Amino acid sequence: MHHLSTWAFLLLLLGVTNSLAQGVWRRDSMKASPTLHYSEDDFEWTTWFNVDHPGGKGDYEQLDAIRFYYRARMCETPRALEARTTDWIPAHRTGEKVHIDPALGFWCVNAEQPPGRNCSNYSVRFLCPRGQYAGSDITAAWGAWSDWSPCSAACGQVSTQVRSRTCRSQTSRGEQQCKGPSVEGRSCKGPECPGKCKLQCVMGRVNAECDACMCEDHTVLGSVRSAGGLPAPGAPVLRYGPNPKLLTLTDHNGHFSIPGLCPDGNTTLMIRLQNHAPQLVIIPRSTDRISVLQIKLERAKKLLVEKNPENKARRVGQTTAFCCKVAGTPGPEQYEWFHNGTLLDRKQFQYDETLVLRNLRIDQAGEYYCRASNEAGAIKSKPATLTIIGQDEPSCKPTPESHLIRLPHDCYQNQTNTFYYDVGRCPLATCAGQLDNSIRCKDSVAYCCGVAKMEERHINCQGYQLPTMVVTQCGCKKCVDTKAIVRGRAVAADTGEPMRFGHVFMNGMRVSRTGYKGTFSIQVPTETERLVLTFVDNMQKFVNTTKVLQFNKKGGAVYHEIKLLRKKPPVTLESAETNTLMLGEVTGQDPIAEIQIPPNSFYRDNGEVFVGNVQASVTFLDPRDVSTAAAAQSDLNFVGSEGDTLPLRTYGMFSVDFRDEEGGESLNAGEVKVRLDAAQVKMPEHLKNMKLWSLNPETGLWEEEGDFHVEKKRRGKREERTFLIGNMEIRERRLFNLDVPENRRCYVKVRAFRSERFMPSEQVEGVVMTLINMEPTPGYSTNPRAWGRFDSVITGPNGACLPAFCDDQRADAYSAYVMANLGGEELEAVASSPKLNPNTIGVPQPYLNKLNYRRSDHDDPRVKKTAFSINVAKPSPNTAEEANGPIYSFENLKECEEAPFSAAHFRFSRVEGDRYDYNTVPFNEDDPMSWTEDYLSWWPKPMEYRACYIKVKLNAPHEINVRSRNMGGTHPKTVGQLYGIRDTRSIRDLDQSTVSAVCLEFKCSGMLYDQDRVDRTLVKVIPQGSCKRDSVNAMLQEYLVNHLPLAVNNDTNEFTMLAPLDPLGHNYGIYTVTDQDPRTAKEIALGRCFNGTSDGTSRVMKSNEGVALTFTCGDREVTRQSVFQTTQSFPGSTNGGRQGRGNRRQRGGLGALRSSRRRSTRNPFRRNQTRA
Repeated sequence: MHHLSTWAFLLLLLGVTNSLAQGVWRRDSMKASPTLHYSEDDFEWTTWFNVDHPGGKGDYEQLDAIRFYYRARMCETPRALEARTTDWIPAHRTGEKVHIDPALGFWCVNAEQPPGRNCSNYSVRFLCPRGQYAGSDITAAWGAWSDWSPCSAACGQVSTQVRSRTCRSQTSRGEQQCKGPSVEGRSCKGPECPGKCKLQCVMGRVNAECDACMCEDHTVLGSVRSAGGLPAPGAPVLRYGPNPKLLTLTDHNGHFSIPGLCPDGNTTLMIRLQNHAPQLVIIPRSTDRISVLQIKLERAKKLLVEKNPENKARRVGQTTAFCCKVAGTPGPEQYEWFHNGTLLDRKQFQYDETLVLRNLRIDQAGEYYCRASNEAGAIKSKPATLTIIGQDEPSCKPTPESHLIRLPHDCYQNQTNTFYYDVGRCPLATCAGQLDNSIRCKDSVAYCCGVAKMEERHINCQGYQLPTMVVTQCGCKKCVDTKAIVRGRAVAADTGEPMRFGHVFMNGMRVSRTGYKGTFSIQVPTETERLVLTFVDNMQKFVNTTKVLQFNKKGGAVYHEIKLLRKKPPVTLESAETNTLMLGEVTGQDPIAEIQIPPNSFYRDNGEVFVGNVQASVTFLDPRDVSTAAAAQSDLNFVGSEGDTLPLRTYGMFSVDFRDEEGGESLNAGEVKVRLDAAQVKMPEHLKNMKLWSLNPETGLWEEEGDFHVEKKRRGKREERTFLIGNMEIRERRLFNLDVPENRRCYVKVRAFRSERFMPSEQVEGVVMTLINMEPTPGYSTNPRAWGRFDSVITGPNGACLPAFCDDQRADAYSAYVMANLGGEELEAVASSPKLNPNTIGVPQPYLNKLNYRRSDHDDPRVKKTAFSINVAKPSPNTAEEANGPIYSFENLKECEEAPFSAAHFRFSRVEGDRYDYNTVPFNEDDPMSWTEDYLSWWPKPMEYRACYIKVKLNAPHEINVRSRNMGGTHPKTVGQLYGIRDTRSIRDLDQSTVSAVCLEFKCSGMLYDQDRVDRTLVKVIPQGSCKRDSVNAMLQEYLVNHLPLAVNNDTNEFTMLAPLDPLGHNYGIYTVTDQDPRTAKEIALGRCFNGTSDGTSRVMKSNEGVALTFTCGDREVTRQSVFQTTQSFPGSTNGGRQGRGNRRQRGGLGALRSSRRRSTRNPFRRNQTRA
């Protein structure tokens, strides 16, 4: 593992391993046997599988289905099977009737359970012969903890017990992989002392105060060093106990001497030092006259909320609990709970970290948050909302909300004069479901408002009827289980060079690696509140970079582009001399600051002063260069004294690395002086608030290192310059910041859309919105010279609210740039030239003029259209048109988040491509919660999305529209019924003007939602116009012939197949990818299809590579608003209807999939030429 302190950080290893006893079923007995063991040399457990959900008939974790989806992870003959619920409850403890057979799998039938109860959601794993599957290279885990050591404390005293464990987990390469500590300790108290003075001494005598044992002939000598290894002068040394007593202070060398303390193994000292964690030291048992203690302190860990209270929904009279988990060193001393901003009475509610509310009333609804504090500071949790529902009220509003989906181009609706149809949807809200009487921090089952009833409707189109499912009633259902994914690329900020094969760390543990192109993907752990990742370059080209990444807690993937600063080449310093390093990167301008290192200030980790040459590399991020904003570390936030998370405005960040020139050992530096040129601070009020900060790589928060004081220095005879001087040590943290807190804050409302049809149903979730605050020059000029802060937010169903600095005195005091990114694609802002259109931009006049809205190409049409700038003018409370967005004052965040669509907002849109998707059962790819249990769902299983594409080559003088029509093929519940339609326009070959190709999505074959049996999807590929099928890929044709039934292909104008069950590959012209996010699965599959390979990717269509079908078409040019001929759409008038479908349980909300994803491949140079 690489040392993260090499450049910027020291990440501490944190981890806890819980061992839960599980029920094990052997192949021969099929009985619960928790004590069953197998030789580790012969067998190993697979990973946990969960291929079904307890809807429909029950939960069926069948071995055949698991092999279908996870063939590489399963062995042929599993020896035993282990089952547990997703809440980690062993199957034999649930009280449910279940069936287990290692040869068949696991199943739980709802009809066999007691009345009113259904099966839980189970996961299973199998015991396999070692080496027969490729699911894991881990052979074991932590061994059991040893017993606690005996407590050696005498009566009235305190001691420490320890226990240990050994790591039995290693990879095939011999690397240990256990997480967490191998040794842990806890304090223990000795027995009570009898008599008037109950203290008894095993050594020496009791002192006059009867609070310690004294040994006059014994002396304790000690040496105390700070976290960086330097001596710690002036550190208080106290005798630890119920009433700690100050014994002495360390001298200028960090040494102390205390006579009279007994070396009895019980006497405990406590050492304190500012910004360090208090440390307890037991004087070891000894018969010597002198005991020597070497003590190195650890940096204090500020309080951090590890678990925020969760939203709850309850009925009047019920009970609920909110919990707040806060960590730190030292830990929290006090908890306080607030309801709608008002402190709750501790005596009345008897709370600590848990707040319990009984016999709930309507007036107790609202927001709750906790505040934890200790002597070092405080921190507040995020608020949780408590919804209280009357006894007779419906838990969810039964009437669905309006939700419009876009229909195919040949389905114009005369009744509404649009191409839209209202299918309805249920609101995404927490509801009060069937809960047990237990008081839990987190409900054992999460309930959400979801679909209770759906009806089939038939939409009249040109020559056919299109079936669709419409929500008619909402109800309280179990929430759909989802997973949050973060993916992206790590590249150089200057050239875009990828960080190849680098490491990605979270909480000190490596969680991922970047690929050859810098790509990475991480599943966000369920309990994560704040995702802090550190990117470490193996090749040492780039500075170690810590980022706080936004993710969608509702599930799905969010894409981030990680910009990395290139590491500066080192310079050689002489440790015995004064050394000065300049901080500034803008040519022709003075440095912002300088670092001054006095002689003999370098030292090793053990505190020894270093003598010799030092290789010093200092990389400075200069905010005067606007292009560096994306490479800034963390998110520029700190925690204030009252526990609020507050923003910083930066004047520069610098990362340092000092090394022994000969041995390469990392060095620390003490008494370093930072000199900031006051002339570079353009806002005079910032001078008195400037501070030095260091980044905590575990939390991603900045922590104060020191203040500045003013010093004037004369240069020449006349010029006098003012500097801000700050002192600091450079030890385990290597990334620093010159910042000021800023309290003039607002929020900017922004929404993203699938196209330039700015309608509520066209909004896109999961878009990363970024706002860069620009620094005003003196007099608040509108020509900003540097950036001061950046923020990113993920769009939800109601857009996003971006924090920004603002001013209520001058409209042009602060300006900002806003950008939007979805999966690496930059979205377009609304045009501002040749004139402003308030209706299109989304902001009315005259407020729009006051905000000075400008798209990035306003003055130069060659510039890309992917950003806009505004003046962040704080809304005036006396001006009516400014009270309805898009700028909201800081205290009105909730009003911004809940603003109706009609309220003013700024807009981005995707560049609409030549593609159209239609699903019979609507589903919003941006919102995994909108998945609905239905046999005709395009994606039959949430959290496991399988995307399939077929590559079609077309010999034609023009680009051609191609449709895939997907219907049930072999499943009795869906045969002959429509799953959905995909329309895609071909992309012309760059070298052959009469050749184009298309990657056309079709519905994959496989298990349907009940996981009962597979369906071979009946897929028709239909080019528009006069086309004739020339050829079918020989390997694909052979596969279809050998895997009956075989679809009839009498019509040479199209191609029909029963889709393959197997993920074939480029040799067949079929491209299949499975991922936990639908958009990611489709993006990867499209990249492979464009490239014509099974493992590569391309954004340029390679028309002759990996083709499945070839057609030759006539010369009629396709129009953008093309209408498919009746014979190429649906024969008959009611094709796709549904018959004989039984009742099914529905879960989740309902959304419409209307993605207009475009790969910039028709002419990959066009946008660069026109928008460079």
